[in-house]
Amino acid sequence: MDLSEINRRGLVMLGCGKMGSAMLEGWLKNGLDAGMVHVIDPNPSDWLQGTGVQINGDLPENPGVLMIAVKPQMMEEALPRVASFGGGDTLILSVAAGTPIRVYEQAFGPGTKVIRSMPNTPAAVGKGITAIVGNSQTGPEDLDLAETLLSAIGQVVRLNTENQIDAVTGVSGSGPAYIFYMIDTLAAAGRAEGLPADLAMKLAKATVAGAGVLAENSDETPEQLRLNVTSPNGTTQAGLEVLMGENGLAPLIRRTVAAASARSRELRK
Repeated sequence: MDLSEINRRGLVMLGCGKMGSAMLEGWLKNGLDAGMVHVIDPNPSDWLQGTGVQINGDLPENPGVLMIAVKPQMMEEALPRVASFGGGDTLILSVAAGTPIRVYEQAFGPGTKVIRSMPNTPAAVGKGITAIVGNSQTGPEDLDLAETLLSAIGQVVRLNTENQIDAVTGVSGSGPAYIFYMIDTLAAAGRAEGLPADLAMKLAKATVAGAGVLAENSDETPEQLRLNVTSPNGTTQAGLEVLMGENGLAPLIRRTVAAASARSRELRK
């Protein structure tokens, strides 16, 4: 990870909650100079205060990156404090949910480089996936820098248009909650079949986690991996006949992602 540009010009973080802290921890481990990081946060955590970064102090005039990591309802109050970074060489990188690029363009003025991202909660353990998209002022080098920074919390993908973020929200942004619920329901089904609660939950967690790692690391498609473990007339086939039925998992997940994506579009307006 090349953080030389940030170490030279500095990085300002507007907000540093769980997501921001996860990123900052990754950057510091990969050579970011803590003294070049300036954090604006009214309630800095004990962990943050022990990192050596500058907290609620004077800000650099022309930082390389301003990262916005505050909640959407705090935007109106928070953005004016950093509005002076607009229109210059500072890259505005947002990891805030639900706030479109146009809001930042209005707040920071013409000529401002803005990249919007959509991370997800597995970022807290370095296993996230983040989608990014920039405005017309950003160039390849800006997207490269954003990808370098965001790779501290997992994989990064690039979108063609901002409108795609709504679908990303429905799949990966909200997706971890769907999986957490699946773990709960799988464990509950195990209990219904006579397993002790702690054993059922341990089996459910490990099964979902292991299948995810296998799917991500295998050269075979998820479909083929499924076929590999489905013996004719066996136990897996019996279960899959329920999941893959007319009213099974596929139409349910389709409605789930559609609902989340639709809500994302509503919030963007």
